[in-house]
Amino acid sequence: MTTSSTTQPTLKTGPAFPFDNSYARDLAGFYAPVLPTPVEAPALVKVNAALAELLGLDPAHLATPAGVAVFAGLAVPEGAEPIALAYAGHQFGHFSPQLGDGRAILLGEVVGRDGLRRDIQLKGSGPTPFSRRGDGRAALGPVLREYIVSEAMAALGIPTTRALAAVTTGERVVRDRALPGGVLARVAASHIRIGTFQFFASRKAFDAVKQLADYTIARHYPDLVGAENPYLALLDGVIGRQAALVARWLCVGFIHGVMNTDNMSVSGETIDYGPCAFMDAYDPNTVFSSIDEMGRYAYGNQPDIAHWNLARFAECLIPIMGEDREAAIAAANAALGTFPARFYAAYHAGLAAKIGLPEASEADVALAHDLLNVMIGSKADFTLTFRRLGALAEDADAGGPVRDLFLDREAFDTWAERWRARLAETGRSGADIRAGMDAVSPLFIPRNHLVEEVIAAAIDRGDLGPFERLNTVLARPYDEQPEFTAYAGLPPSMEGYRTFCGT
Repeated sequence: MTTSSTTQPTLKTGPAFPFDNSYARDLAGFYAPVLPTPVEAPALVKVNAALAELLGLDPAHLATPAGVAVFAGLAVPEGAEPIALAYAGHQFGHFSPQLGDGRAILLGEVVGRDGLRRDIQLKGSGPTPFSRRGDGRAALGPVLREYIVSEAMAALGIPTTRALAAVTTGERVVRDRALPGGVLARVAASHIRIGTFQFFASRKAFDAVKQLADYTIARHYPDLVGAENPYLALLDGVIGRQAALVARWLCVGFIHGVMNTDNMSVSGETIDYGPCAFMDAYDPNTVFSSIDEMGRYAYGNQPDIAHWNLARFAECLIPIMGEDREAAIAAANAALGTFPARFYAAYHAGLAAKIGLPEASEADVALAHDLLNVMIGSKADFTLTFRRLGALAEDADAGGPVRDLFLDREAFDTWAERWRARLAETGRSGADIRAGMDAVSPLFIPRNHLVEEVIAAAIDRGDLGPFERLNTVLARPYDEQPEFTAYAGLPPSMEGYRTFCGT
């Protein structure tokens, strides 16, 4: 793998970026060294002050011209080792043996104040050896979308990559039209994907697979060090985290949009917010991605796709699980067979909590699914239905707002009568039940129309005020925030709305 010939000055930042780059140090040959490509006239969009402080960085320093120069690729901070990671992947079920970071460069890793190691990556920072004739750039719109949605997911309590900063480049990138460019500084537990393992397994480089697995265990699953079969244990650990992650997606109506194996992180974080979106009216067949013409990654398909992707991960690990291949296959299949039960345990617990029930008994889960079925027939809004149910749990006369979400109000009334009878059996007060429901059912999510309004304001008018306000609202998704009630109303019709990958 070659190094970019582009040169930049090294920025003497001192302790501002205390890099400790284990991936570059321990996994030589797993990446291409490459420098960011400088841009013409960078300007700061936003620094995530709270995240910067968690990482042990100075947010005020990051917002200076010196910090903006780093985020824009004009200067490489002292201690950074910029690299583009190699990976492969199944994209819509079809295997591509070489993908890799085509428009992203990992600057390095920092260990935060919480003791956790995290990557700092620039997304949209110029071409790399993996760019496949692409320009390596990002338009401002996708940068703002990923900033908004990833930070919203973090506020919702869902494992996710984070946004440290965003900058504009002063340059235009050409997609369907010329658009202002941007760079996102993304933070992740790591950028190791199932596709990273596939890159080496597909080349039968099993020593490299073992090296990567050992690194992954040490970094993300340290309790597995010394396990009798650490690679089977790693598979089991990734299965457990992905089952829990996808269950949490479904409980907030999130649709990833492009669940390729190269977009599934082995750390258990949500990664790569391209054609992602949150569902408005509940329908398991909901698809927003413009490239998902067959609905492979529809909302309701996400658990099955995660299971399928994990099987591809298992295929990478089987050759290093032991000399007896048949025994390794059997053990891997047994581990994969636990995914449905683990997913449904997490998902059903989440559904039960959203209707105010403390245990996900079979009857309570059936009651929750009955509500979902009524919602489908009535085109009821997913987020507002669950949020407004809390008021009805507390007060039998407060059902109007949630009832009005249903076209078939009689069907809802029939369900609600059964539900309130079940709540009464728990012996808890209505106020306690509502508090528990409100704690798991957000009022504010990054609605599609709100995100589009933010992007349009930034691109068409250079106005970042809507971006700032939306981030402020989404930082407290479970709180009432009376001053921002306009952000919690029913969305306008978005029939035919499509999202795009942003490459």
